[in-house]
Amino acid sequence: MILVYGFGMPQTSSSTNGVQPAVAPSSRRWWTLATVGLAQLMVVLDATVVNIALPAAQADLGFSNGDRQWVVTAYALAFGSLLLLGGRLSDLIGRKRTFIIGLVGFAIASALGGAAPTFGILVAARALQGVFAAMLAPTALAMLTTTFTIPRERARAFGVFGAIAGAGGAIGLLLGGFLTEYFDWRWNLYINVFIALVAIVGAILFVGHVTRTGPRPTLDIPGTLAVSGALFLLVYGFSNAETDGWDSPLSWGMLAGSGVLLVVFVLWQRRSRHPLLPLPIVLDRNRGASYISVLIAGAGMFGVFLFVTYYLQVSLRYSAMQTGLSFLPMIVMLVLAAQLSTNIFLPRFGPKIIVPIGMIFGVIAMILLTRLGHDSGFVSDILPALMVMGLAMGSIMPGAMQTATLGVDPQFAGVASAMVNTSQQVGGSIGTALLNTLAATALTAYVAANGPESPEVLAEAAIHSYTVAYWWGAGFFATGFVIAALLYRRRGDGISLAHGRPGATVAEPVIAH
Repeated sequence: MILVYGFGMPQTSSSTNGVQPAVAPSSRRWWTLATVGLAQLMVVLDATVVNIALPAAQADLGFSNGDRQWVVTAYALAFGSLLLLGGRLSDLIGRKRTFIIGLVGFAIASALGGAAPTFGILVAARALQGVFAAMLAPTALAMLTTTFTIPRERARAFGVFGAIAGAGGAIGLLLGGFLTEYFDWRWNLYINVFIALVAIVGAILFVGHVTRTGPRPTLDIPGTLAVSGALFLLVYGFSNAETDGWDSPLSWGMLAGSGVLLVVFVLWQRRSRHPLLPLPIVLDRNRGASYISVLIAGAGMFGVFLFVTYYLQVSLRYSAMQTGLSFLPMIVMLVLAAQLSTNIFLPRFGPKIIVPIGMIFGVIAMILLTRLGHDSGFVSDILPALMVMGLAMGSIMPGAMQTATLGVDPQFAGVASAMVNTSQQVGGSIGTALLNTLAATALTAYVAANGPESPEVLAEAAIHSYTVAYWWGAGFFATGFVIAALLYRRRGDGISLAHGRPGATVAEPVIAH
């Protein structure tokens, strides 16, 4: 599985001749895919499944509107800040062991949150979920890397995980609506216990141990502290900006502190004997383009989830269940596009063509969303936009994730996978905070210009604020198109996704969600 790029020049790690011995495919590999996919889905959907349940949880536990955000933010902070550490731990103590520990911990945290008698315990449980999710996400995908060694089968596995990465948030909204409407808000957390138990059984039965070769790796403690602190401050800064505004000293202080720690982290990685994240992994052009693409796609995707949910529930008076079901066609299109992209188009054309095309679809979807108003119909107006967005995410995510982790040394498989998770998480935080702030500013300006306040004016202002957010989202995807088109190498320049020339040694890719 690896070639670590040193500024575009591949290096192989391994045996005496520099070539890794071939690993025979496991007879249980498809069960492994099911197990890992189930765990990954649990982690991804938990970022949104609780959102729809928040009003019911608030009424039950009696916390304020200002405190409500912490139910979501606590998970995002722990998850986003500890991803690189979680990925590195899987490299250090073994992926199967880390995977099972993550599943057990996530189940316990979910049970604690479901039974929470107070707001404080609920927030603590959500933070604990994020801690174990940071272990699960990169570990699961790094494990899958060593399981699928046949190119055609590996493409199918990437397609499945690309679909999960893009659709997980929408599935969370669908499941959250169903559980809240027909059961109780607490089941949005209890459901994870059952999913985790099935995944634990699958891991014990079907996931094999990988024998470590070479010296035992060590943990880069200074680098870990620096990057974890930087990511915590980054996610917190954007989350605080969402609620307190961009003029808040706390928001800017957190973001400035994050920048300082990131500089410290980079400087330390350049001199560390055992770096947490070897810089050549992220400095390769293809990988850099992929990380940026995942970040932009994450920002746009969470923006769609946020404002389309607002629009459906507040403007069109959809129920929680109706809102969740509205995203189902998008999920179907995303899964279909991910399979076609990974198995047909990406091997033929490469990420330089497929990822920018996905960005164009994202622009189109956002522009279609700007047409929505109070009298918009689902089939005629909302459905086309969501279908195109599914096509966009299904084109961007699989190709970007494959390329982002293609050719990484086995000893850094976990942390390389975590880097993609981090890009998506940070992108989601940035997109949610920035778009929410822009929408709030637009709403205030509209009311001021068209006052006095009345239900009609406020309703129009809400629609206007969503439209502003969609136009900015279109700008995100347009920027992603330019970056992807410029940075990705042409086919044949660097590592090919067609898996090399006859007789060439092809590195195993690392998948990320």
